[in-house]
Amino acid sequence: MPKKSNTSVSATDLRRRAEAELKALEANRQRRPMMAHVSRAVATQLRDRSAKPVPSKPAADTQRTLHELQVHQIELEMQNTELRDARDQIEAQLEKYTDLYDFAPVGYFSLDEQGRIQELNLTGAALLGVERIGLAAGRFSRFVAPASQPDFLAFLKRVFAGTGQEACDLAMVKEDGTDFWARFRGTAALSAREARKWCRVSVSDITALKQADDSLRESEDRFRVAALAVSNLIWTNNAQGRMEGEQPGWAQFTGQTPEEYQGYGWAGAVHPDDAQPTIEAWNAAVAEKRLFEFEHRVRRHDGAWRMCSVRAVPVISGDGKIREWVGVHIDITERKKVEETQRRVEVLAASNRKLEKEIVRRIAGEKALQKSEQEQRRLLDQSLQMQEQLRLLSHQILQAQEEERKRISRELHDEIAQTLTGINIRLANLKAGSTTHAKNLQDQISSTQRLVEKSVEIVHRFARELRPSVLDDLGLIPALQAFVKTFAEETKLPVRLRVFAGVEKVDAAKRTVLYRVAQEALTNVARHARATQVELCIDQVAAAVRLKIKDNGRAFSVKRTFEAKKNGRLGLLGMRERVEMVGGRFTVESAPGHGTTIEVQIPFSSARKRGKSPSRKRPA
Repeated sequence: MPKKSNTSVSATDLRRRAEAELKALEANRQRRPMMAHVSRAVATQLRDRSAKPVPSKPAADTQRTLHELQVHQIELEMQNTELRDARDQIEAQLEKYTDLYDFAPVGYFSLDEQGRIQELNLTGAALLGVERIGLAAGRFSRFVAPASQPDFLAFLKRVFAGTGQEACDLAMVKEDGTDFWARFRGTAALSAREARKWCRVSVSDITALKQADDSLRESEDRFRVAALAVSNLIWTNNAQGRMEGEQPGWAQFTGQTPEEYQGYGWAGAVHPDDAQPTIEAWNAAVAEKRLFEFEHRVRRHDGAWRMCSVRAVPVISGDGKIREWVGVHIDITERKKVEETQRRVEVLAASNRKLEKEIVRRIAGEKALQKSEQEQRRLLDQSLQMQEQLRLLSHQILQAQEEERKRISRELHDEIAQTLTGINIRLANLKAGSTTHAKNLQDQISSTQRLVEKSVEIVHRFARELRPSVLDDLGLIPALQAFVKTFAEETKLPVRLRVFAGVEKVDAAKRTVLYRVAQEALTNVARHARATQVELCIDQVAAAVRLKIKDNGRAFSVKRTFEAKKNGRLGLLGMRERVEMVGGRFTVESAPGHGTTIEVQIPFSSARKRGKSPSRKRPA
């Protein structure tokens, strides 16, 4: 509000300003119509006054009086203008004050000694949930919860009894029955117009704050219960990381007194080997304002060392600074024992698995060894059997060689020797009878020539039987054709021969084997099969030459024939040995009603000789 000015100074100043204004009015009457109007009004008033009986005055007094009236008129107008301005300012300030009062964040009430409401703002009415007009002269206590009525009366008593500000928190009830908490602040006041007492009271809704306080209190209760439940090892430190104040959990667990664990005294309950590392790690966490996690041994009140897991977090205040540290020690001794037991169990389990694997490996090795021994025994039996077969084969070969020598010796003695003896006798006769008749001499010479030709033919036959020269000179196909022709003529057994021309590309050793197998097979057919038809075919299969000899004669047991220790059939063993020498495969199939089929497959390319020396040759 505007301050009041000094009256005498303002009046003097106002008169001086009025006189200046009057002079300006006289000098510029046409430009100031309002002042001219005022001057006319003053003149009219003077005329009206002059009509009244007044004592006569001199003209100079009249002029002075007129001047004074004009000045006074101007003063009144100026005062009226200032009063209007002051009123406008007061109304503006009053409007601002009313807004601040009605829409303040708290409710304002004016109460008398009996607690009746004299005045209140809109916020206060809204706080109570009623219209402001319905609260005038009403009792405020009807909005106070029954449990808080004594406290409200005591609050009013304190307010009217004292000179300072009083405060209290009360449970309130709104008009609609809604409960809330309010904070009261009151100050006594004295009315200037009346002698009665009244007080100003501000009321603010603190329900949320009260709920927060209750939550905080419940949290503190839970924290206190948790501190007693979790191994009694919850503790707090100040912002600098030093333990201070009462620490019931720590004291109960370790048996230390508050004087002993204050500051860094708690380290006295930590194992000597763990104390210094714990302090260093703790100081580092405090300096870096980060989570602290550690494990160390703590001496319990009974003297036993217990392994504990430590975890502490900083409590940050609203300004971002650390207010305190809250930590917990968890006794993990039993867990460590379980982990150690589990680790040992895992080690034992790993050892057992390793042993099981070793057992399985050894069992597999034993089985493999047994299998290997069985295979070795089988191979040994097979080797012994083959050795016996070879021995028998060697015996039969020697026997066959001896029989062949006897036959050749007999043939030479019976045919070649007799022929040569006849030639010798004829030559002697020619010598003795050289003088005889010439015709008889020519007959004797002709007879001798026939004997020589017969001897040559016998020698050629022996040579063919030992190794046909046509095989080396003309090839396999002509040699087989010649042999089959001779065989058919001698045995009267027809043979169908089919040979593909590419067989001549096979090396000489393989061609010889094919010839000898065909020769021996046909010989066996003639001796044992009693067949009426024989087929001899040589063709190509994949990368090999196949020789196939099939007859329609009697069948025999191939297995018994090969396994027999003594038999006169040297041909089958000899054929198989010849074929295997050049890396071929020899098979025999014989079944009643289907005859016998001998099949030989020899690869075009060179193959290993199954351990036999390449230089070893069978006798032709």
